Amino acid sequence: MLNIDLNLIRTFVVLYETRSVTISADKLAITQPSVSYALSRLRKLFEDPLFIRSKLGMEPTVVAIELYPVFSRSLSDIEHSVERCRNFEAALSERRFTIALTDLGEMVQLPLIFNALNVLAPKARLNVVPLQIDNVVDWMQNGKVDAVICSTKIIDKRVQREVIHSDSYVCVAGRSAEIDHLTLEAFEAAGHIEVSRSQGHGLVEAVILARSIQRDVRLSVPHFSSLPSILAISDLLAVVPENIAQRYVKDYGLKVFPLPFPISDIEIAVYWSTNKDGSPATKWFIEVVKNALIEGW
Repeated sequence: MLNIDLNLIRTFVVLYETRSVTISADKLAITQPSVSYALSRLRKLFEDPLFIRSKLGMEPTVVAIELYPVFSRSLSDIEHSVERCRNFEAALSERRFTIALTDLGEMVQLPLIFNALNVLAPKARLNVVPLQIDNVVDWMQNGKVDAVICSTKIIDKRVQREVIHSDSYVCVAGRSAEIDHLTLEAFEAAGHIEVSRSQGHGLVEAVILARSIQRDVRLSVPHFSSLPSILAISDLLAVVPENIAQRYVKDYGLKVFPLPFPISDIEIAVYWSTNKDGSPATKWFIEVVKNALIEGW
């Protein structure tokens, strides 16, 4: 029987997810030589390099790719079982929680969440990862993140969802845009900035496509945070949540118009894995997140 230390499995999983010895050492709170030593032991155990250095980081071998889902699931099950058998004391906990947010979430939601966490669990740590909507269910399942906040509706029996806030979409126009009243014709004639759907705002693109609305996309960006500074020096349009649009108006003097076509309100929800229902620490963290957002809004 193969005798393998649980710490080796944990190191393997973190190294696989980060592709970096340096980042892995930081997440595990150990030294880089300790990560390298653990990798050396793993290589001997499995008689395989497991990870190969490349320009993109530590790339997993075929053997490592096969091992990861098994190790990740097993490690998650073990950690959850241990948590169920002991009480969680928030005030004393040094646990690191991880949440996936959009860049808008980092602007609006993160301060509320971190403040609440800092008050209730001052020794705990919070790690934020950029939202990748196509990957978040797997992330919740394998324990890479404890919670996800987004407006895209995720329908999957492996996750739970609770709506925290609703918002509506509006159109923001640059300072030099010669628009007083936004009609559909003006919307189609203007140049636009498009934000990647990976940020969890795919509803706009779906409605535009379904209604065969023409749009001249002059610029595509991965984040909402770059929009106001670009709009401030252009005549372009962008579709954004109203809550954020009002911030843009206040800080950059932009114009805001109702959309010239119907679109459903945004439902901002918190998601977490059904596998973590029995974990006292995760249940506590989810409640802190939900309460912080409800009270903050």
